[in-house]
Amino acid sequence: MKPIRCPWPAGKALDEKYHDEEWGVPLHDDRKLFEFIVLDTFQAGLSWSTILNKRENFREAFDNFDPEKIARYGEDKIAELLQNKGIIRNRLKIRATVTNAQAFLKIRKEYGSFDAFIWQFTGGRPKVNHWKTSDEVPVSTPESDAMSKALKARGFKFVGTTICYAFMQAAGMVNDHLVRCFRYGEGISR
Repeated sequence: MKPIRCPWPAGKALDEKYHDEEWGVPLHDDRKLFEFIVLDTFQAGLSWSTILNKRENFREAFDNFDPEKIARYGEDKIAELLQNKGIIRNRLKIRATVTNAQAFLKIRKEYGSFDAFIWQFTGGRPKVNHWKTSDEVPVSTPESDAMSKALKARGFKFVGTTICYAFMQAAGMVNDHLVRCFRYGEGISR
C-alpha cells in the first residue's frame, strides 16, 4: 500500500525520497546545516525539484559543502563555478555562498557550533505544527523573520524570511508534515 505523503513531492521519486528520509528530521550536524543553507540559497526563485536534481553536482562543485574550503574561494574558483553546467550558474548566488561560508565560520567560532546559534530560533526544540492542508502551511513566521534578521546582521546573503522558513522546515526546526502524512507521527519531531 502506498503511504500517504505531503502533496509537494507530487510523485517524483527524488522528491519523495527526500521527503521520506530528510525533510523535517531535526538536524544538528553543522556541515549538513551549511549544505541546506547553500541549497536554499540556490533554490530562491526556483523549484525544490530543480535543486534536488542537481544536488550531487552541487556537492561535487562546492567541495562537499565544506565551509572552510568555500570561505577561501577566490575569483578563479568563482569563474570555474560559473562555467559548471551541473549547478545553477548565478553569479550572485555563487558569491553569496562564499560570503555565507565566511559568516558561518564566524558564527561557529562565536557559539561553538552553528547548530547552537541556529536552533535558538525555536528554543532548541522543533516546533510541531498540526496542518491539515498545504494551504495552512505558512511561507514565513516570526521565528523565520528573526532568523533572517540575525543572519543578515552577521553578513549572510540570500536569507530572507521565506528562505529561512524553508531552511527551518528542511532542518526539522519545524515539523510541517501534514497530520495525515505518514512522516508526521514517526517521532521525527524529537
